[in-house]
Formats: sequence, structure tokens, C-alpha cells
Amino acid sequence: MHLPRQLGALHDLPDTPQAYDAVLAGVAGQALARLTPEGNLEHPDCVDDIGDTSLGVTSLLALAWQRGQDPRLPETVRRSLAFHLRERVYTEDNPGYPNLRARNSGLPYARYTLAPGAHPIGDWPSTVWALLQAVNVLDVAEGLVEDEQRAELIEVAHGYWRWLTEATFFNPQEAGNQAIGCVVGGLMLARHLPPGRRDLVRSRAIALYAEKIRAHRVADRGALLPPEHGGAYDNNYGPISLSFLAQAHRVSGEEVFAEDGDALARYLDVRLTGGGFDNGGPRYSEQHSGFESVLGLRYFSWRIGSDLGRYRGDTRWGRHAVKADGGVDGHFAWMLVWQIQDTARWHRTPSPVPARHQLRAGSVSVAFDDRMTPSLVEAAGTYYLPAAVNRQHGFGPVTDGFLFCRPMGEVRVRDVRADGLTAKLVTKPVVGRDHVLRHVRSLYVTDGTALWVTVAVERLPGTPYLLAGLPYATDDGERVRRTAEGEVTSAGALRLTHPEADGVDHFDARADRTQEEAAFALAADPRGYGNPDLGWSHLVSSTALEAEPAPGAPEDLHVFAVRYGAGRHAAGRHGSTGPFAPAFAQDGRGLTVRTEAFTAVIGEAAGDAHGEPELTLQAV
Repeated sequence: MHLPRQLGALHDLPDTPQAYDAVLAGVAGQALARLTPEGNLEHPDCVDDIGDTSLGVTSLLALAWQRGQDPRLPETVRRSLAFHLRERVYTEDNPGYPNLRARNSGLPYARYTLAPGAHPIGDWPSTVWALLQAVNVLDVAEGLVEDEQRAELIEVAHGYWRWLTEATFFNPQEAGNQAIGCVVGGLMLARHLPPGRRDLVRSRAIALYAEKIRAHRVADRGALLPPEHGGAYDNNYGPISLSFLAQAHRVSGEEVFAEDGDALARYLDVRLTGGGFDNGGPRYSEQHSGFESVLGLRYFSWRIGSDLGRYRGDTRWGRHAVKADGGVDGHFAWMLVWQIQDTARWHRTPSPVPARHQLRAGSVSVAFDDRMTPSLVEAAGTYYLPAAVNRQHGFGPVTDGFLFCRPMGEVRVRDVRADGLTAKLVTKPVVGRDHVLRHVRSLYVTDGTALWVTVAVERLPGTPYLLAGLPYATDDGERVRRTAEGEVTSAGALRLTHPEADGVDHFDARADRTQEEAAFALAADPRGYGNPDLGWSHLVSSTALEAEPAPGAPEDLHVFAVRYGAGRHAAGRHGSTGPFAPAFAQDGRGLTVRTEAFTAVIGEAAGDAHGEPELTLQAV
């Protein structure tokens, strides 16, 4: 079973002028064949997200004409623009729309669905999208659209802006991507208005960003992020927000958009595995955007100096939105226009700067959450999620059903690189049910092909084990498929367990179910509206790797040691996996760990004179 939207890395899509001209030629061919006598360019199957779609195709045709001067296109652009202005601009309130601040304003807006009152909740983002399609037509159709039609489009676009910012509550869905998109629409519209209105719209757009978006950013993993549907980040909409920030900076030159984009880009870089897999979000867990992300990922990849294009996008939407039959849909067309206009190139190598919430080298990566517990582990092509036990989620020691991974105090981190090895030591104070304060010291070491994890904690009661992850997915060429297995070795006995109970709150990795489906089943609201992150947090138990304590540990410690993947150092003469038999010793310097690949000395839990962790590392 493949994950439906975790497909190829977006930087693998050709982005030469010739490639884009071929895309536009394909759009033009479909549009000329589809054009109705009324001038409609909507896909015949389009029902929702419809208010901006014909105008979106119009904008792509205008760009194609600007670049290639195809004589078939001017008349199509004028007819399709006339269709939008005549048939898709609404001025009477949509029955049931809940977010109006002024009834019967007479201002124009775009509908999510055409039938009155059928689904009015989507009218705000549909109007943002229609505004963006309109300003793109104004930008690229110079000399193509007659003055009278152009003037009408400007007035409608200005009316869209006023409806969004005066007649309704701003950002009623609490969706950062929609809100920043509205700001971009205002910034682009302002350039087409006379001086008085231009300055008013531009200043209002910047003020809305400062007061309604930036002032309400949400903290996660050391970054401040535009909130997305009530959460800090969504792996579908977050990269779309990044694209909007890129466009806002491109058209305005305001440094605040670049600064905030840099912060979001660095955050995305940290949480994204080296293989480009990511999951989690308050709107979707595994639904990835496609071409909508390219502008932001490419623009900010060179700004922060890291390979953001490794992000696995939905390459079915690699160029533009499509329907089930592959036919072009104008929804989101404005992002393709900007993507083609932008001259930034991909930065294709990882950042050399260590990041607190990430360990990455070669084909191995660990993304850490806000508590410095792994949120995603990648090794040997397999992706591991935090496992669940007794409704507790994470990686860490477990005893008597209690998971030691939630910090009770400051979490300290030390990064070390030596002899081709990359390591991170995390020291975390924790309190168990017995109210005893203990220090969990977790050492992560990689040679770029394997990951060694050593966890040391003051002696625990009962029969402890290490909860070492939920094997979930693996790379399969240009796709990601489900799995319930992983290449993992333990110094103590290792078990792969599965939930004994049935039901939606127990996740068995062997079943034909994705994490997103399970998360939505546990969410309070329907799929697409519920919070899958919150739903997944209700998971009681899951498939899990469980490692028993390693033999030979000092008497006052429980030490757990596992290896994900074989590693270069572990291969024998015939390429078979070598032995994994770490040895431990404790003296005044701390805990010494010797493996087939390295020797590490983990300092005492108290740390150095400033309480910071101490670590020395040497390759074998």
C-alpha cells in the first residue's frame, strides 16, 4: 500500500523556461478545446473550489500569450474574462454565510460552490483565490485586454479586497495560508490602483499582516509560525504559506516577509527527513501540496542555504491542479504563474549548520519535537513514528506502563561531529509516577547510513524497556509505501509488538490503514475539518519496537542501545550485517560507550560548569 500523496521530491521537476513553456502549451491546448460558447474554461467536473477556476485558466493563457504570442489566445482570454465578470462575480449575500460583518454590502465575492447556501463557508478563501487570479491577469495581460474590460476587472478586484477586509471577518478559518494569500492579493492589487487608493490598500495589507497574522504566530521547536487551522504547522498548507511569503517579499520588498519566511523555511527544513518525508498537521497529516509549494521551497532554499526541494510533494499536482481524469483545473493557477516568473534556483545541498531539533547526515535523519523527543526517524530507507503505549507517545524508557520522555525542567543538547560521524546528546530531566527526578541521556550517532541510539537513565524499578519507534513507511523508488518492519538491532532482546486490542484507538502497522486515516477517525470533526494531530494524540497503543536493557551496564544505570540500519562500519567482507555488541564502562568522566563504529563518552547528567552536556566522540 502506497501513501497516496508522498511522491517525488519537488526539486526533481524540470524548471527550465522550455519546460514551463511546454506546460503552458499543454494548458492552452486543453483550454482551446474546452472553451464553451459562453467563454467558460472550468473543468466539466468542477463543483467546489469553482469560483476562481475559469479565471485561473485565463491567467495561464495570458501568460502563455505573453511568452509565446500564440495568435489563438487573445480572443480566448477576452471571452473567458468576460465570462468570469458576467457569471462568477456575486454581489448578493450567500444565504447562510456566517462570517459577515456587514449584510447586503453589495461588494463582489467568489463562491466556493455556485448553488446559493450550498456550502458558503468556503467563500472567503475562494474570494482570496479569485483576487489573486484577477491581479495576475492584470499583471500579464498588458496589451491583451481592452481598456474597458481591464478597468472593470480592476474594480471587481478592488471589490474583492474590500469584501475580504471590510464586509467579512478577516481569516475566519484561522488558516495562515489563506490570510497571507489575502495580503499578497492586496499588495499586488495596489500596483494597479491610482495613487490615493494604492497607498491605502498597500498600507492596509501590511497592517493586516502585522496585526492579524504576525502578532498571532504560534511557537513550535524554537520557531514562530503563522497559525494554520488552529495549529502551528500543517505539512500540506505550511509550504503553501511559505510560497505566499515568497511572493509577498517579491512584490513588496518588505523585509518582514523575508524574515518570517526564513524562520518558517528553517523550521520546515528541521522537521523534514533527508528523504523528504513528513507527517502531521491540524488539517492534514499526509496530504502534501505539489506545485503550490515550489515557489516558497525554491525561493527560500537559497536564502537559508538548504535543500528544501527534497520535500516529497504530490507530483500528480506537479504543474497545476488537475481533476481525476488529469484535466487542468484553474484552482491555484496564480501559484504556477508566480513559479514561472520567479528566477530563483534550487539550493540542492543540506545546510552544514547543526540544528537543535534535527540530526542529519547522509541517508539518516532524526527530527525532534518541542520536547526533544524524536518525532520522525529515518534510517535505511525506513521512516519510524513515535510509538504509543497507554496513550503516551514517544521514544524513551518505559517501566510499569509509564513512558519517560516528557521533560520536567530544561532539556539540554550537545552536537558533535568527529571522524565522519555526526552526533547529538540530549539530556532530559523526567519524573515518573514515583515522583523521583531522573535524567534520561539519549545519544544519537550516525555515519550517514546507520543510526546508533544509546539511552541511559538512573536505575528504574520493574522490568523496563525502550520504546524505540513505530516502523511506518519506506522509500519505494519515487513513492513511499506502508511497512510494518524495519532494520533494527538491539543490544538487549528486541520485540516488535502489535496492539492486542482492536478499535480506532489502536494502530496496527500491518493493517491497510494510513496514519492520516487513523488520525481523522480519532478526530472530533469530520475528515478535512477535524484536527488529525489532536486525533492521533488520542491513540492508546500502536505497533512498537521494544528493546530490553543492554547487558553489561553499570549497576546504577539502565542502558538501552539500538542500531537502525546496518551502517558502513557494520558490514562484513560479504556485505552482511556485522555484530552489534556495545560495551559500557563508567568512571569520573561519565559513561563510555564502545560500538563497532565509535567510542563515545557521555558526561555526567549534571553537565559542565554551566550545566551543559559533555560528549566526546571518536570513530573506530
